[in-house]
Formats: sequence, C-alpha cells, structure tokens
Amino acid sequence: MNTSIFDLKGNEQSKIDLPEIFNFPYRPEIIKKVYVNMDSHHYQEQGRYPAAGEIVSAESRNTGLGIARLARAKGEGFSRAGQAAGVGGVRKGRLAHPPESWKVIYKKINKKEKLIALYSSISSTSIEQLTKKRGHIVNNIKSFPLIVTNEIENIQKTKDLFQVLKSLGVEDDLIRVENSIKKRSGKSKRRGRSNRIGKSAIIIVGNPDSPLLNLNDSLPGINIKFIKDLSVLDFAPGCKPIRLAIFSNGAIDKLKEIKIPSNILINK
Repeated sequence: MNTSIFDLKGNEQSKIDLPEIFNFPYRPEIIKKVYVNMDSHHYQEQGRYPAAGEIVSAESRNTGLGIARLARAKGEGFSRAGQAAGVGGVRKGRLAHPPESWKVIYKKINKKEKLIALYSSISSTSIEQLTKKRGHIVNNIKSFPLIVTNEIENIQKTKDLFQVLKSLGVEDDLIRVENSIKKRSGKSKRRGRSNRIGKSAIIIVGNPDSPLLNLNDSLPGINIKFIKDLSVLDFAPGCKPIRLAIFSNGAIDKLKEIKIPSNILINK
C-alpha cells in the first residue's frame, strides 16, 4: 500500500510505500479495553477519614420515649444535644459507604494486548471512513494517512503551523473544534479546567528534538507527539477510535523499523 507525501503548501511531492504496521487489522474491542485500563493509571486515590462523622458522644435512648431509636448526642443545654449523630443518613452524620483510599484502581494490561491496541490504532489512521465516523471533517484532505515532509518538524511558530494545516486541508476540522469549545461552570472552573475542548489532528514527528514539539496544544485540539511516546490514549480520545493523524516523513521511517511479532497477528 502506497500513499503520497505532501510539502508544507499541500502539494504532492512524491509517493511512498507505507510500513508493514499499516496492514495491521482493526481491533476496536482491544483498543477500548487497553484505553480503559491505561486511563486508570493517572487516577488519584481518594478516601475519607475513617472516623469522620463519628467523633461525637452519642448513644441511643432505647424504647419507651416515643422517639426513634437513633444514636443522639448526649448532654443538654446546647443546640447539638439530642440531635441524631454518629450514624449514617442523618445531618452531620457519617457516610454509609464512603470512598476508601486503599481501593485498588490501577488496572493492569497484558503486554500483547497493549501492542495489539497500539498497532491497530496506528494502522487505522489510514482508513478514511473510520476518521469520518469519529467526527473529523476531512473533505479537503487528499490521502490517508496524511504524510508531510520533514520540513514540518522545523516549524517554530503557531501561526506558521496554522498555515501548514490550512494548506493540508485540516482547517475545517480546526473550525469544528473551535466551535465545540464549552465554558464550564462550578468547581472545575476554579481548578483550571474552565474550558472543554474537543480533539482535532495529532501530529507525529520522528525527531525528539524537533522545535515543533514546543507547539503542543498551541492550537485548540492539536497535539504533537514524538513517535516513540505514542500510546492508545493519544489515538482514541474518550475511548472512541480513531483520530485524524499527520505523520512526518521521519516518523514513517521510524515505523518501518518496527517488526510485528507473528504471535500477535491473530484474526478475529
């Protein structure tokens, strides 16, 4: 399978044979499983103080008083006296089943499944129908996967990157993401997550020292990654494969070095 290489102005420059990895079968069920498990690795453990709501002198008054047999704060002459306390379901009482900090939330994943999901995610970027199904607007993109000359790795300014993406036909998808930005309210706004922004293309480079990597997230929805830092989390945001991808020629050369083990080429 071959495809075209484009320059920074969107003109076809040459043809290239795609690496073996782009023939890998599409496995959405494994992509989803690996995404869910890997996504759990950044969860923050949380719990409650074990004695929360129980640090009060309270006991039940038993039967015969015409009142419920709830534990009540002991004493008299103050507002808390006689109020239900120290039990679940009452005001200022304990939580019945609070989160526990020792709960295991880190999900493991088999190495073979992890490789299958990653290879499948990369190969699926060459399928136009899947990219459209994901929601990307790709009417002006000429070939899949979208491969650009290594000149793209030397871009240092956001305005130059925007012009290149515009020339490559990604402008409509950038407009889609810009229109999808939602202003959040409430606690998330106070914690630095005031906007919810969709995902557009991911640009993959083959040089770890590329200045283009400094422009990651400089445009809404655009992520830039070194080829060896990729994971399923980059290709299936929200657990929904697959994402519009732009490869530099150097990144494709790195993919050619990958030899797919025969023991993971299993048909559905």
